[in-house]
Amino acid sequence: MIPANIAAGQPNWRQELAGAVSDPAELLDILGLNPALAAPARAAAVRFPLRVPRGFVARMRRGDAADPLLRQVLPIDRELDETAGYSDDPVGDLASRRAPGLLTKYRGRALLVATGACGVHCRYCFRRGFPYSDENPRADDWRAALEAISADASLTEVILSGGDPLSLSDQRLADLSARIAAIPHVERLRIHTRQPVVLPSRVDAALLGWLGATRLRTVVVLHANHANEFDRDVRAACAALAATGATLLNQSVLLRGVNDDADALGDLSEALFAAGVLPYYLHQLDRVAGAAHFAVDDERALALHAEVAERLPGYLVPRLVREVAGAPRKLPLELAARWAA
Repeated sequence: MIPANIAAGQPNWRQELAGAVSDPAELLDILGLNPALAAPARAAAVRFPLRVPRGFVARMRRGDAADPLLRQVLPIDRELDETAGYSDDPVGDLASRRAPGLLTKYRGRALLVATGACGVHCRYCFRRGFPYSDENPRADDWRAALEAISADASLTEVILSGGDPLSLSDQRLADLSARIAAIPHVERLRIHTRQPVVLPSRVDAALLGWLGATRLRTVVVLHANHANEFDRDVRAACAALAATGATLLNQSVLLRGVNDDADALGDLSEALFAAGVLPYYLHQLDRVAGAAHFAVDDERALALHAEVAERLPGYLVPRLVREVAGAPRKLPLELAARWAA
């Protein structure tokens, strides 16, 4: 099954990505917002540039500066504030480095930072300060990383992350997945991606071809934070991914001013399930420098999660977790503070 936007002859994903909005003034103009917001947005974008596909912009409410999709991508001056406890490596990525681009944090799993490129620059991104130029394995075609995975028979799952791994060409992804599949003890390939949500045309025939052909069990973990992110094209992309045999999960981040109320979280779970995606994790914000204004305090997070659990069946309630550097797994929020102490 090919997504509706491809079947209808719409621009392919590379064209759409090349035409993404990168100037805050243009984004504000498209949405009919106060042009005075451009100056602080440009100042914040010096540290972390704006990038958002136009199809995602089209889902935002015109004239609404508080639109939950806009808040995820528009730089603001508060990103320049220095906040105690917020850093460029909030979850201990660099301490878990095993080879260039290869992180091993949890038993049985290895994460490959396949690229630093992404289709959208989310302002709360926990890797917005990650040293991609130092860790990018492209120079040796992932040789050292794949050798490390091959040498460790305890690793049964490889996770492709980034950036967004679907920013790579399908030729490169097909080659990489084939090399991973050639390692006998690896059983599963997990792909963490926001592209099918912000750029559904990325789910094209070439992607579906190599994903459906691998011997590995495949899991695609999407990243959506609000029900308004789902439209017909996103739902078609999800259906196409599921048709390859992939298991579809979603992880969200609890974000102040975006989804920090029970109605928004409940609507998101319903939208996910309607698209064939199971809610998986609801993350408390990773404390990355520049994102403190998105933080929701733990007490309110727990209360919101409890309210959602009262409204929805258990399979639609994501686990509320925090990633703590050095912990053996993602921790339920109730345990996270005790572990960190």
